[in-house]
Amino acid sequence: MAKKGLLIILSGPSGVGKGTVRKAIMAKHKVRLTYSISMTTRAPRAKEVNGRDYYFVSKEEFQRNIDEGNFLEWAEFVGNRYGTPKDKVDQLRNEGKNVFLEIEINGATQVLSKVKDDRVVSFFLKPPSIEQLENRIRKRKSETEEVIRERLEKGEKEMSMTEAYDYVILNDEIDRAAEEIISIIKEKQKA
Repeated sequence: MAKKGLLIILSGPSGVGKGTVRKAIMAKHKVRLTYSISMTTRAPRAKEVNGRDYYFVSKEEFQRNIDEGNFLEWAEFVGNRYGTPKDKVDQLRNEGKNVFLEIEINGATQVLSKVKDDRVVSFFLKPPSIEQLENRIRKRKSETEEVIRERLEKGEKEMSMTEAYDYVILNDEIDRAAEEIISIIKEKQKA
């Protein structure tokens, strides 16, 4: 029987670059990882693909998954819901695959309180500054001014929650941050 796979959690404030760093990590092929695809009720952004970036579902379908207890975590933010399908993560880990979760702070907190095994490693991705976080969010050009303000207010509060994580990684340079995370994952895989 295969050794249970790692559950790797990458979290941090909205706009910190979680998706960009995750893609850099996955592209390096130095560690074998399976990306956990989250479910969401929000509309796809430009170039996002259903079943690759997210499972884009109706509010009714999302609620069905809540009612059936099929979320490792879920949250509502700026009018949309996001969640990690528990059954898919459990299946992959039981097959010996290392599952990578890229999730918001609230979701990471839920996962860390529910999943209690020594094969979990969590990373808090931190921006160089709040100003850089704001610049990154504005560059997306996908949110209203009100949503940008909400994300920044929430991000400032979230910056004080790093103690819940195993590692805090500064995202000052994408490849450097990705390499630091990869190095830690490789050590954890040996354990």
